Amino acid sequence: MTSAASEISSPVGVIAGGGAMPFAVADSLMARGTGAVIFALKGACDPASVARFRHHWISVGQIGKATKLFRSEGCRDLIFIGSLARPALSEIRLDWGTLRVMGHVVAAFRGGDDHLLSGIGRILEQDGFRMVGVKDAAPDLLMPAGPITCAVPDGSAAADIARGLEVLGALGPFDIGQAAVVIDGHVVAVEDIEGTDGLLARVTRLRIDGRIRSKAARGVLVKAPKRGQDLRFDLPAVGPNTVEGAAKAGLAGIAIAAGNTVVAESQAMIEAADRAGLFITGLPA
Repeated sequence: MTSAASEISSPVGVIAGGGAMPFAVADSLMARGTGAVIFALKGACDPASVARFRHHWISVGQIGKATKLFRSEGCRDLIFIGSLARPALSEIRLDWGTLRVMGHVVAAFRGGDDHLLSGIGRILEQDGFRMVGVKDAAPDLLMPAGPITCAVPDGSAAADIARGLEVLGALGPFDIGQAAVVIDGHVVAVEDIEGTDGLLARVTRLRIDGRIRSKAARGVLVKAPKRGQDLRFDLPAVGPNTVEGAAKAGLAGIAIAAGNTVVAESQAMIEAADRAGLFITGLPA
């Protein structure tokens, strides 16, 4: 348990983007007796899923409205979680609270998603809030070390994992992505703005087009946070969709950073991997 986790205050404000992770975090908090209020981002968060939680809707750029809502709900600790399509600065609906810190907002938009989220997080911290991460709010959702499936990496997969980690370490300073696909020692694709699902779909197309000629059940999807990343923001995430994409791409398995990767619907993910004959393994720090 981190020091922040031991000091976390109730309720926690969950600033929710898309996908299942915001609700998994809220459920984890509530199961441990910590309240959760979801602040659902319009255009990203699922209206049907958020309905079972206490929640408010906010728009990207409405920092003034958001901070008033955080205070009205007694949320000192906040967490960003879920997918979010990065908006253009010109598309954001600004309120007076945002205009007050416009210089900081513009600075936050310069760089990758992690830079954007950490920049907005610093703005909120200057207003007296505390940003926490999944390690603090929902540590049970983090990937453990070692294999969690029936299948395990063989020698070839282990070599591909090592190469993938080298590639991600080299790309980290450029804020390109958090994942790479390596097949028989060859780096065939790295994550870009499409995300991991798009990366795996690209590898699938390359196989269909004959650009990748290795046999099926070869190669590994490797995921790890960028070097120097603030681990409260934009951690790598995997789930059943990741397994489905890896299977379609003809890979042998998935290797992800233990303790620094969020797992959505872990049981469903493991069952899907076992059916497909894929391994999933957590890489030690």
